[in-house]
Amino acid sequence: MKQNKYDNPKFFSAYEQMPRSVKGLEGAGEWHILKELIPDLKDKNVLDLGCGFGWHCLYDREQQACSVIGVDISEKMIQSAREMTKDPFISYIKAPIEDIDYSNSPFDVVFSSLAFHYIKSFKSICEKVYDSLKPGGSLVFSVEHPIFTSRREQEWCYDDQRNRLHWPVDNYQKEGVRETSFYPENKS
Repeated sequence: MKQNKYDNPKFFSAYEQMPRSVKGLEGAGEWHILKELIPDLKDKNVLDLGCGFGWHCLYDREQQACSVIGVDISEKMIQSAREMTKDPFISYIKAPIEDIDYSNSPFDVVFSSLAFHYIKSFKSICEKVYDSLKPGGSLVFSVEHPIFTSRREQEWCYDDQRNRLHWPVDNYQKEGVRETSFYPENKS
C-alpha cells in the first residue's frame, strides 16, 4: 500500500506547524544544499515529486521556469499548495508518485525532496524519471540519511536543561527496512 500519513488530521496539524511548513524552503534543513544542486531553471519544464505545500514549485517559477507540475499523494498537501499558488503556470496532481504517467511530458528538471523513501521501488521511479527527462535533463533529489533513521525515535538527546547533547546513532549499522516515528507523530 502506498504510504500517506499526511492526510491524518492529527499528523497534518503537527506537520503544518514545523519550520519547513511555515517558513517554506528556508525552514527546510536540506534546502541550503539542494539549492546548490539545482540547474538554471529559466525556460525549463519542471516536475516536483512529493511537492507537499508547493514551496519548491513556487521557487521554480521565481527562477523563471516556464511550467511546473507538483505531484503529491496527500489531498491536504495538494489543497494547501493550491491555496497558496496563484500562478497559472503551476499545476498540481494528487496522485502517488509511482502512478504518474511520466511519458506524456518531457521535463528538463525533476526534483524530489524527502519523498523517495516512501516508495517501494526506487529503481522503478528512477527508470520512469529517466524516461521522462529531456536529453541533458536533471534529477535532483534528497532522501533521509541513515543516521536520521537509525533509531525509531527521531529526536536529539538533551541534558537536564534541554540543551542538545548529541544525535543518537543506535542501530546505524542495521541494514534493511527501518521503522521510524516521524516528528509530528510524537506530538499530542
